[in-house]
Amino acid sequence: MSRIPTKAEILEWIEQNPTLTAKRDIAKAFGIKGAARIDLKRILKELEAEGHLEKRKKTYQDPDRLPPVSVLLVTGPDGDGDLFAKPMEWHGEGVEPRVLVIPRASDPALGEGDRILARLTLVKDEPYHYEARLIRRIGTNPKRVLGIFRKKSEGGRIVPIDKGADKEWTVAADAMHGAKDGELVEAEQAGPKGRMGLPSARIVERLGDPSAPRAVSLIAIHQHSIPDAFPDKVVEEADAMKPADLNGREDLRDLPLITIDPSDARDHDDACYAHADEDPKNEGGHILWVAIADVAHYVRPGTALDREAKKRGNSTYFPDRVVPMLPDRLSGDLCSLHEGVPRACVAVRMVLDAKGQKLSHTFHRGLMRSPASLHYEEVQEAIDGNPNDRCGPLLEPVLQPLYACYEALLKARAARQPLELDLPERRIELAEDGTVKSVNFKDRLDAHKLIEEFMVLANVAAAETLLSKKVPLLFRIHEEPPKEKLDALRETAQAAGFNLAKGQVLRTEHLNRLLNDAAGSEDAELINLSTLRSMTQAYYGPQHIGHFGLALKSYAHFTSPIRRYSDLIVHRALITAHGWGDDGLREEDIDRLEQTGMHISDTERRSMVAERDTTDRYLASYLSDRVGAEFTGRISGIARFGVFVKLDETGADGLLPMRALGREYFHYDREDQTLMGADTGRVISVGQRVKVKLAEAVPVTGGIALELLEIEDQKVEGGSRSPAGHSSRRKPHKGKRKGTKPKRKVTRRRR
Repeated sequence: MSRIPTKAEILEWIEQNPTLTAKRDIAKAFGIKGAARIDLKRILKELEAEGHLEKRKKTYQDPDRLPPVSVLLVTGPDGDGDLFAKPMEWHGEGVEPRVLVIPRASDPALGEGDRILARLTLVKDEPYHYEARLIRRIGTNPKRVLGIFRKKSEGGRIVPIDKGADKEWTVAADAMHGAKDGELVEAEQAGPKGRMGLPSARIVERLGDPSAPRAVSLIAIHQHSIPDAFPDKVVEEADAMKPADLNGREDLRDLPLITIDPSDARDHDDACYAHADEDPKNEGGHILWVAIADVAHYVRPGTALDREAKKRGNSTYFPDRVVPMLPDRLSGDLCSLHEGVPRACVAVRMVLDAKGQKLSHTFHRGLMRSPASLHYEEVQEAIDGNPNDRCGPLLEPVLQPLYACYEALLKARAARQPLELDLPERRIELAEDGTVKSVNFKDRLDAHKLIEEFMVLANVAAAETLLSKKVPLLFRIHEEPPKEKLDALRETAQAAGFNLAKGQVLRTEHLNRLLNDAAGSEDAELINLSTLRSMTQAYYGPQHIGHFGLALKSYAHFTSPIRRYSDLIVHRALITAHGWGDDGLREEDIDRLEQTGMHISDTERRSMVAERDTTDRYLASYLSDRVGAEFTGRISGIARFGVFVKLDETGADGLLPMRALGREYFHYDREDQTLMGADTGRVISVGQRVKVKLAEAVPVTGGIALELLEIEDQKVEGGSRSPAGHSSRRKPHKGKRKGTKPKRKVTRRRR
């Protein structure tokens, strides 16, 4: 007979393997078979009765786990001087866990009675349960400054890089944190103004050379005026929040709603669960649940939190940091659907048929508890036959039904024909010191596409519900391309030997046909980029116009209220529509939907530009030690002053100035997006393959200058057109009449 484990051994196993908590998993781990399972069941019942475990459906889980971001109360140092704390949010019935606070040199001094927001790490074989790293002290919100440190005889001063700052900050000798003259530093106010009326500061982070990679995102934040410091009132409101309870909510804690996010996700605002529909009238159908963090419960209309969230409009993401829309207490804690803790949510239950068509849906305001926070790669590996310890127990009951539902949705997607662009996304990976370790293109796994399809369907359900209930909302609007952009795309396609039909109402299926024709050819990237450029930019507004790119009549953003104010508006509209409480849309908010939509569309564009500038600077830094190296690429744009080239290896955009194109004068055709050599008649156009040499990479500006070596496998003579790099204007090449566009060879290809 198999040896029955002790209660201590079972508890240790569950603590170390939080996703392997079903009775069969525990039996398998200890080799328990046959009649011995009866004894195991008895021990588990005893542990449950004693409060060490709680049974959730068919699994046993330790109720004494803390969320990864928690509010702690500092209890003071022990006899050895180590600082300890206890959790403020506690759901367990066992012994309250002991938390060791590990301070960094830049952290403020903490004492007994301080409340802190901290990131926790579970530890083993120690006289305490967790180690905590300070995020910030609650109740204090010191003003911060980014600037250049100038060392003085005693201490120094900080010259802010913010153009709007008119005063320097003084730094005492004991608050320099080892900063050197000329370094970029981040500091926080350390006391009242001194004798000269200058604020006193304490340096909390040294960022080194202002042109170094670690400074890149901070400079972008200040350059684009992205608010990165929360006002005191906002922080106070967030810190005062308590976790939501079941009052007025449906109990969804038994639903295995899992989160699937990037491995470095900073928050978890959506969870999903699917199973086969047992209704015989819907053979082969599915039930899909999508649960979204109930941010509206915490961010009430008219509060300081609401005003600041609206001001920011959205979170802004950089390779090394995030500027959140909401304070840490909400974005990283109470509104994040962490594994194993109860969290408020708004969930939509959708009934799908075997072809992925949505038959019906209902919304629910509930309380959920996610059994697992997973990342894309491990989920995909599990589905592909290599599950890890976290995914193994979830494979059959949770993951496989999700993928079965996704397969059905793919059928509906194929029928709908949303725009199918194939443009790989760059991923910049940073080393610990902030330098760029690698630049790769992100993998597009089925796990990514699955979550995207689920979120799109939930967004559609939100828009349809609010339309049917006649409650105003902010739609996500994407209008069809304007005629002039379509004409430009059609010309580009024809020059590459493809065809985009004319004289009919444009639909996404026509564009998809073009993209499919180009797929696998040397012009595939060109056609994808040109199609993207023909699109209008999506925006927010109360008008029911539809989403052209997704081929949807009704679409609203509902699934990311932690990081988008538009989604918070939709959540409030759903609260109003269902009569769930007094935290829905107010009349004054409805009256200002047009202005709100315009504002958050602007903040979204601001974030996009800041993120793009930061990426450009990181890429320039990455390439700065490879000046003189040769690269291949494709012409991505034509301007009067030169040619833009997208490099194959990194996706970086570099500039070929006019003087780098050869010794002749080039005539610029803005309408046709071409350059034509006055002497040779050579035509340079978007999409051509080139070989270039890296002439310059400037991390501070993100500028990358190139020299042209070959175009379409033909060598190009270098050298400037004159010693000063200029050329006298010449007449067009002989044989070309003035104003005549160059003829481009067109090769028709059969579909």
